[in-house]
Amino acid sequence: MFARRRPFVEELGGDGPLVDHSAGLERDSFDEVAAHLLLIDRARGGRVVGTYRLMDAAAAAAAGRFYSEAEYNLGPLRSGGRRLLELGRSCLLPEYRGGTAMHVLWLALAEHVARTGAEVLFGVASFHGTDPSDLAQPLSYLHHNHLAPPDLRVTARPPGAVALDILPAHQVDRRAALLEVPALIKAYLRLGGTVGAGAWIDREFNTTDVCMLMDTARLNLRSARIYGREGVAADSAG
Repeated sequence: MFARRRPFVEELGGDGPLVDHSAGLERDSFDEVAAHLLLIDRARGGRVVGTYRLMDAAAAAAAGRFYSEAEYNLGPLRSGGRRLLELGRSCLLPEYRGGTAMHVLWLALAEHVARTGAEVLFGVASFHGTDPSDLAQPLSYLHHNHLAPPDLRVTARPPGAVALDILPAHQVDRRAALLEVPALIKAYLRLGGTVGAGAWIDREFNTTDVCMLMDTARLNLRSARIYGREGVAADSAG
């Protein structure tokens, strides 16, 4: 998809067999079966300026798996008997970050969740770079403060898996750590989001991924104050 190329390919350096450089597209095999939220700026000729990709269990069955299952063992989610919705490929073009655009996408997501009855939202979100030691503070902060409860705690798969708890809790500088946490992950955390066990190194996208999980029974997406002041948003989710 054209709107995704700039954040994922040009900014993050993503590549792979389904990145069509000549056509300016970033896409993969999950796009055909997923639902897509598109943010369209009609004042600028109807251009797509933001996206969210949504996959429920039916879409995952059609694709053969959820996107996240290449990186995380989703056993706790699949065995929980709850209605799952995978969030992925969330992005805004740079000029739309820092305003209300992300809030509009979140409102649309809230409507989709309400309409479909999704109970557990999840998906991988990314830090730029593939050296966990460079991310020791934020990764350790997430582990010690926002680890998912056992019933939602998915686990990163080898060989790309790396530990989150690189530093012991007493060595984590909360202020410094939060400065390194991407805006999208901060937004999920404010909604009550948690992280799975371990991170996963995605060398195709040049990122270190964490799996974000949100139980809608504990969230209120409509009242969440997700405004674009944080800037945002590129994750490497499916």
